[in-house]
Amino acid sequence: MSEPFDAVDVIRAKRDAGRLSTEQIDWVIDAYTRGAVAEEQMAALAMAVYLNGLDPQELSAWTAAMIASGRRLDFSPILRSPGNPDGKIATADKHSTGGVGDKITLPLAPLVAVYGIAVPQLSGRGLGHTGGTLDKLESIPGWRAQVGPERLLEILGSTGAVVCAAGADLAPADRKLYALRDVTGTVESIPLIASSIMSKKIAEGTDSLVLDVKVGTGAFMKTPERARELARTLVGLGEQAGVRTTALLTEMSVPLGRAVGNAVEVEEAVQVLAGGGPDDVVELTVALAREMLAASGMQEDPAEALADGRAMDVWRRMIRDQGGDPDAALPVARHEHVITAPTDGVLTRLDALAVGTASWRLGAGRARKEDAVQAGAGILLHAKPGERVRAGQALMSLRTEDPERFTRAEQVLEGSWEITQEARAADSAGVERRVILDRISAE
Repeated sequence: MSEPFDAVDVIRAKRDAGRLSTEQIDWVIDAYTRGAVAEEQMAALAMAVYLNGLDPQELSAWTAAMIASGRRLDFSPILRSPGNPDGKIATADKHSTGGVGDKITLPLAPLVAVYGIAVPQLSGRGLGHTGGTLDKLESIPGWRAQVGPERLLEILGSTGAVVCAAGADLAPADRKLYALRDVTGTVESIPLIASSIMSKKIAEGTDSLVLDVKVGTGAFMKTPERARELARTLVGLGEQAGVRTTALLTEMSVPLGRAVGNAVEVEEAVQVLAGGGPDDVVELTVALAREMLAASGMQEDPAEALADGRAMDVWRRMIRDQGGDPDAALPVARHEHVITAPTDGVLTRLDALAVGTASWRLGAGRARKEDAVQAGAGILLHAKPGERVRAGQALMSLRTEDPERFTRAEQVLEGSWEITQEARAADSAGVERRVILDRISAE
C-alpha cells in the first residue's frame, strides 16, 4: 500500500531542526513498528532527535504514538480509583531508571499493597551493570516471571501486588527503538529516554506513578541537572496522560544497600521486609511507598507495615502466587573471593559503576539479552563510605560459579574505592550519605 509520508522527508525535517507534525510522528512510529520504515532510516531519525531534540508537543505525540503501537492494560473489570463510589482499589506503579544494588521493587510492592492499593509492577531484566528485577526474583525456586492478563487481575484482586514481565504487545515500538538506540549512540537523548519509559508506564494503565530517577556514577544520569531535566520531562508526560506522577531524585554514586547481584539482593530485600536491612534501602523503600500512598489519597506511615510483619505476609503470598517458595533456600555461588583493606582508616569512596560492572563480570548480569545469568553470583559489601575499617578487614566478598571470572572483576574494581587515614577523614566517619536528593512534581 502507498504510504502517506516519505521517511527521508521526515528525517530531513528533523535533521534541519524542523518540527514534526503529529501526523508525521504517528506515521513514522507505526511504519517503523510494522517494518515499512527501515532500521537505517529510524537510526538516522533517532540521531536527528538526539541532536535537535523534540519540543513538548512533539514529545507528547511521540510518546502517544509509542503507546498506540500496542495494547493498553485495563484494570477496570475489578479495580476502581478512589473517586469511584462503587470501587475499592486504586492502582499505583513505580519505575526506577536503574542503578546498582537497586532491589527496592521487592520490598516496595508488597509494602504498598498492605494498604489496599494494587501494585502491578511490570519489570525487566538486567543489561550491563544495572540489575534486573526479574533476574533477582527468578533466583527464588519455582518463581515464574510470566503472568497472563487474567491471572494478573486475579492476583491483584486478592494479594494486591504482582511483579512480572511485560507482554510483548505492550508498546512494541519501544522494544524495537530501544534496541536500535543501544547500537547507534542515541541512548542519552532525554526525549527518547522519556518516551521509552513513559510509553510503557502509561500503557500499563495505573492511576498513579512514582519515578525513582537515579543520579551519580552508577546511574544513567551522571549529574543532578540532567536528572532533574529527565524527571521534569517524565512527570510532565505522565500528567498529560492523566496519570498522577511524581519523581524522587536519588543518589547512585555508591551502591544501594550491601548486596549486589540476584539471590543476594533477594536476601537483603527479605531482611527489609522482616524489619531490618540496610538503612539506605529502608529509607528509600519507605519514601517511595509514602509517595505511592499519597498519590492514592492516603497519609499512613508505611514504616509501620515493615516493623509489624504485614509487608512480609504480602510478600510471601506474592511469591507463592507466581509458583515460588518463599521458604526455600536461595542459591549461593560455589566460589568466593574476599577483598580486604590494606590499611586502617575510613572508607571514603566506593564507586557504584565499578561494583555493578564487577558483579556483571562475575555472572550476575548479561552483556546481551540472550545471555543467562547466575543466580548466586554477585558482591557483598562489608563496608560502605563513612565507615572505619582495619587492615586485613573484609571490604567485599565476590561470588561466582566460575572462579576464572574473579580476575576480570578485580580489574574493574581497582581504584574504585579509597581508604583515607583517620586523621584526615574525621569529617567523613559516621556522616550519613543523602539518599534522596530532590522531589519533582507537577505542582
